[in-house]
Amino acid sequence: MLKNDEKINCLNKQNLPKHVAIIMDGNGRWAKKQGKKRIFGHQHGTNAVREAVEGCAEIGIKNLTLYAFSTENWNRPKLEVEMLMKLLVTSLKKELKTLLDNNIRLNTIGNINSLPEITRKELLDVIEKTKDNNHMVLTLALSYGSREELKNVVKQIANKVKNNIISADSIDESLINNHLYTHDLPDVDLLIRTSGECRISNFLLWQIAYAELYFTDVLWPDFKKDHLCQAIINYQKRERRFGKTSEQLN
Repeated sequence: MLKNDEKINCLNKQNLPKHVAIIMDGNGRWAKKQGKKRIFGHQHGTNAVREAVEGCAEIGIKNLTLYAFSTENWNRPKLEVEMLMKLLVTSLKKELKTLLDNNIRLNTIGNINSLPEITRKELLDVIEKTKDNNHMVLTLALSYGSREELKNVVKQIANKVKNNIISADSIDESLINNHLYTHDLPDVDLLIRTSGECRISNFLLWQIAYAELYFTDVLWPDFKKDHLCQAIINYQKRERRFGKTSEQLN
């Protein structure tokens, strides 16, 4: 069996996804298997985050987006939400050195104004301290929902049309892209979801229009660099046609 570094070397560096997005699923089920509470799974899930981030940096992926907390997650038990927010603060403090050592810039998308003040403050602090890093962009989707994002885009554009800032005829894909949270990120090339669930769960609906989807049964706390490599190897075997035929590509 190939080691992680050997698998990384086997990857076609000319055919890497520019943007990988991951739905980190399975923390709760992983904890249940251990006979523990759900927060135990979330705590161990931070190890998988480190594996994914460091793996992408080593491979040469320029953009990684992690679905950390959705708008729907606010409906979870209050104690679990509070623990998740505390865990996020702890993780940001702990991983700052890793981000700096690997020249990774932290970014965020979502309604961060809905986050607790201490969480938002720590998040913005790490974003500020890593703003000049340029090897990779790590984006955390926090209090994020794609439908809410698109709703906000429609409102912004409608107001601009109403106030004669733009005309309705000028609305195109580029204009919509410029109003998204992800306006400075490329479209997603590879979307990974762990835990065996085969859903998108309101994540980057516009941005994954032509993404390759990869579903794995691995629960998030067990996700390693090896699994990331497997996903990218699978990606590199696919033919991305973007509406064209195979003959046209050849």
